[in-house]
Amino acid sequence: MANVKLTGIRKAYGAVKVLHGIDLDIQAGEFVVFVGPSGCGKSTLLRVIAGLEDITGGTLEIGGKVVNALTPKQRGIAMVFQSYALYPHMSVYDNMAFGLTLEKGTAKSDIDKRVREAARILQIEPYLDRLPKALSGGQRQRVAIGRAITRDPQVFLFDEPLSNLDAALRVQTRIEIARLHERMEGTTMVYVTHDQVEAMTLADRIVVLNKGHVEQVGSPMELYKEPDNLFVAKFLGSPSMNILPARIELTGESTVVLPEGGRQVTLPVATPGAMNGAAAHLGIRPEDLAVTSSENAPFRGEVTLTESLGEVTLLYVDIGRTDESFVAKLPGEASIARGTVVSLEAKPETMRLFDEAGDAIRPGQRRAAA
Repeated sequence: MANVKLTGIRKAYGAVKVLHGIDLDIQAGEFVVFVGPSGCGKSTLLRVIAGLEDITGGTLEIGGKVVNALTPKQRGIAMVFQSYALYPHMSVYDNMAFGLTLEKGTAKSDIDKRVREAARILQIEPYLDRLPKALSGGQRQRVAIGRAITRDPQVFLFDEPLSNLDAALRVQTRIEIARLHERMEGTTMVYVTHDQVEAMTLADRIVVLNKGHVEQVGSPMELYKEPDNLFVAKFLGSPSMNILPARIELTGESTVVLPEGGRQVTLPVATPGAMNGAAAHLGIRPEDLAVTSSENAPFRGEVTLTESLGEVTLLYVDIGRTDESFVAKLPGEASIARGTVVSLEAKPETMRLFDEAGDAIRPGQRRAAA
């Protein structure tokens, strides 16, 4: 068991700064997932932890020990890459054992025991005598994971390990990685992905990165339900959260929000008195919207497109804004034709409010005097 602590981690390639003072404390036994758009620095951060990239500034500790100057081998980590990186001329058994054979003093009986135990955990025992070319993509990835397991690392690092697999294999292998974490209780895992489903289903905590900065850290549902800012709100979720420019009006202990393209809504948020009349942003998740017959519904517009996905139907509605559609995710198969005018509503407690700068205004915040 080992924790991973990053303090002020910076990485630059000459004048190009990639990571800007990352502070993060990953607890021993935790499964932490890095997510963010392409170029945000998530893979670079993982490679810094692995020792594959030098640290420009800051301190990296693994298991309470500063490892800035240590090689990857000395850090007690094992890494699983996007490409399987298997030796094509070696059997599955030999691929999994290869790293151990390079370690002086490791008995053959111990190597055999560790290889076969890893194969049992990953259910690849029948393939130990095969060459990689005789395996499917999912089986090859399990071999790559097995090679990491045999090293008995303190920390597992995964760099988008499922991106080369088709949809069905991604689901299967994702489940196997989740089970692996349960079986290897106490082993710390750090995982990089651009896939939100992987992040939401695997992580104990998610780290959202943007342009080399940490935007928010928290449990999957915490980030989904209570994003700290507009970036996190828009990044997590598919389709992403609807964001409407709005204006704030304060009335008693409530906040009346006048969204662009909609009627006023009253939210259970105590905004600072100084924000009366200020510009803001109103956020609504597509699944929180429902079609209603009420004439007082806050949103109304013409359906421009419907997408039936079986379990849900997506409605794209023109509510009078020119920049983007308003999206509602309805359960099941909704028979609403293109061109239909619909009214939409959502419970006030499901809506989120952000100030003009994009920072969240939390429910229950105490209102400051104007």
